Amino acid sequence: MMENTIVVAGATGNLGERICKELIKRGAHVKAIVRSSSDPQKVENLKKLGVEIVTVNQFTTEELTPACQGALCVVSAVTGLIDAIVDAQLQLLNAAVAAGVPHFIPSDFSSDFTNIPKGENRNFDLRKEFQAHIDDSPIKATSIFNGCFADILRYNTPLFNVKDQTVAYYDDKADWEIDFTTMDDTAAFTAAAALDVTAPRFLKIASFRVSPKDLVMLSEKYKGKKFELVNMGSMEGFSAYNKIQRAQDPAGENQLYPKWQQAQYMYSMFLAHHATLDNNRYADLQWSKVEENI
Repeated sequence: MMENTIVVAGATGNLGERICKELIKRGAHVKAIVRSSSDPQKVENLKKLGVEIVTVNQFTTEELTPACQGALCVVSAVTGLIDAIVDAQLQLLNAAVAAGVPHFIPSDFSSDFTNIPKGENRNFDLRKEFQAHIDDSPIKATSIFNGCFADILRYNTPLFNVKDQTVAYYDDKADWEIDFTTMDDTAAFTAAAALDVTAPRFLKIASFRVSPKDLVMLSEKYKGKKFELVNMGSMEGFSAYNKIQRAQDPAGENQLYPKWQQAQYMYSMFLAHHATLDNNRYADLQWSKVEENI
């Protein structure tokens, strides 16, 4: 059964469902681990795709181990804070090891946080904490770094603000290329990697890479007006500002995207990007273009 059985946790989520769909396309037998409290409609949607549903009451190693039995790979697409990214994933990791699964893909879908210092991005720090558990376990792991999800270009962030018609940059980074990947492209690549027994520890992808200057040109072509390119100051000052905002908002520690965390993501965009891409690893994939996402 191990030949093409892939277990997906977090399958009722936005990315998780897409990964299941792409795995089915590739002929995999997909088992989705869902909690008994999961949205019934989302579970039904997975069933319609042809996914086998495994329901657990408690996300514990004991309950998860039988669900992982016979799988080629366990893919985690869980989202949340420490209870999900560290605690729940650790239960899943231990279950995969106990079940003899050879390959694990953690929910690391983000910028390459290995190049971002601790304290600069709370959500990345949680992934680093879980990474230490993976690297201390006997299982082969593959983290997929997709940069930013491309849909944020539609959110009126300071980077590309359609409402204010501005494009932001920091320091002298107007030409700094930012990695963006659509959810669909991320899911398709993840599905291919899950079925790839030779996948390495880290894979880096981007549907497209654009700089603030590129975004100004694109605004003129696709938004009808050339947006203003705005220097927001130094990266050092941005980092210090984010730390102050976080210290003043302790309640935000229990929220996935408090304002200071959103700012930390912006800071991370200008701090780390991929030196090389693994887009060509799976030749059948078609990558989205920036023009389709602004």
